[in-house]
Amino acid sequence: MVDILIIGSGGAGLTAALSAKKAGASVLVVGKTYPSNSQTSMAQGGINAALGNVMEDHISSHIADTIKSAHGLCDEDMVRKMCGDAPQTIEWLENLGVPFSRLDNGKSGKETVAQRQMGGASAKRACYAQDYTGLKILHTLYDTCLKEHIDFLDEHYLLNLIVKDEIIKGATFLEIRTGNVLQIDAKSVVMATGGYGSLYYGNTTNAYGSTGDGVAAVLRAGGAVSDMEFIQFHPTALKHSAILISESARGEGGYLVNERGERFVDELKPRDEVARAIFAQITEGQRVFLDVRHLGKEKLMELLPQEVELCKMHEHVDPATELIPIKPVAHYTMGGIDVDYALEVTGIKGCFAAGECSNAKVHGANRLGGNSLLEIVAFGRFAGENAYKHSIYASSKPAEETQKQKDQTEIDLLLTQENVQNFYPYRELLGNLFYEKVGIVRDNAQLHEALEEVIEIQVGQKQMGIADKSKTNNQNLIDFLEFKNALLLAPTIISAAIARDESRGAHFKVGFEEENEELKKHIVLQWKRES
Repeated sequence: MVDILIIGSGGAGLTAALSAKKAGASVLVVGKTYPSNSQTSMAQGGINAALGNVMEDHISSHIADTIKSAHGLCDEDMVRKMCGDAPQTIEWLENLGVPFSRLDNGKSGKETVAQRQMGGASAKRACYAQDYTGLKILHTLYDTCLKEHIDFLDEHYLLNLIVKDEIIKGATFLEIRTGNVLQIDAKSVVMATGGYGSLYYGNTTNAYGSTGDGVAAVLRAGGAVSDMEFIQFHPTALKHSAILISESARGEGGYLVNERGERFVDELKPRDEVARAIFAQITEGQRVFLDVRHLGKEKLMELLPQEVELCKMHEHVDPATELIPIKPVAHYTMGGIDVDYALEVTGIKGCFAAGECSNAKVHGANRLGGNSLLEIVAFGRFAGENAYKHSIYASSKPAEETQKQKDQTEIDLLLTQENVQNFYPYRELLGNLFYEKVGIVRDNAQLHEALEEVIEIQVGQKQMGIADKSKTNNQNLIDFLEFKNALLLAPTIISAAIARDESRGAHFKVGFEEENEELKKHIVLQWKRES
């Protein structure tokens, strides 16, 4: 039995692992891919901290900006903790060796870290490493975990949590390389499994695997989820591939223009406002572009080298001389696993959640750009500490293998039963359905239509299966399990969106264009756990 089982090997999971290890716990990190594949690597623009290195800034301003962006739908105590911890978070990362871009100001330490402006911020607050910020943080965290001899199990897909009397006992996994079901007993568990943005399959900046596996597992285990309707749409993804072009491109002075060459929005407004402005232009038949030509090739290669290469590779345009065709797509899920002040999952003792899978009530109705990387590190450390505290008094009695046997039976059935219907077209159908009817602008008629269509797909799922019957390294099987999780979460998102008859942040509803004070609350969903 391990003291702390961390499920997910991205930035939040690696940070929690380092925190728990330092506290003295035995730690195991389990991921369905490898740490370097995590969504953290896609966070390009920066990590917020009120350092005031470039211009005057204060923690109070960071707090105010975060609350404003959240449209009041946040826990101010949690916001204060995250923003208050930000300067120390940057110092901690710097001490680990994160290669932040630097100022030549004659100072030392975190006072030399360069900072840029991002949408919704009142100051240049985002610390960055060119436009590879998340990648550099992720690699540094992983290197540090290896130096600390933290154990990893890669290519293990989470199946279910093991819960007894509302207390976490461990989890079951599919070992992808062998096809065997594995049970891992643990005194505490930290969920760091990422968001559910890949429900918008083909219309998201997220990797295909961001299907909310951890969120779905918590629901099945009797835990709660909240604010599932709040999905942030990033204004600038490449038009044909949905590859993210970081907000840093606008933070460094890029313009948004329509095909008439007109600027139609303040590029540094919060993401929900910019995304809706672009959507309105597209609805009117206008193509929309990001224009960074005026920045010059030298500055682009100094500050945004990754964006330049992405544009050349995926859109076949040179940003130094050509306009970049863009569209808004699903980017970040503000909702997720409902947690308390200690980041402990509502309904499951000893289970904690950090990062995008967790709803720590800091992003509310719309996440402030630059706060996602801050949350995974600041709260990843906090989750690791609290998981260790719980493990000290937790029972060391191993869990029964009932869940493992049940999961093994299900996997065996999938590998033997006839595949009547191919599920891949339905995965694409679900992605387009969500983008069109549960997207940037919503209305109740379309939401109800979407719910009916999802229920039809759920009914039809009983006839779906996999064509590849091999036991080992079966990606077809993983894709199907991910699709089942996405399909399980889909009604929770739509139902919450139907219930929210108002427009607040990223949730904009036709006929209810104003915020409703009576709806300034969290919509929490929880299933009654099977006995």
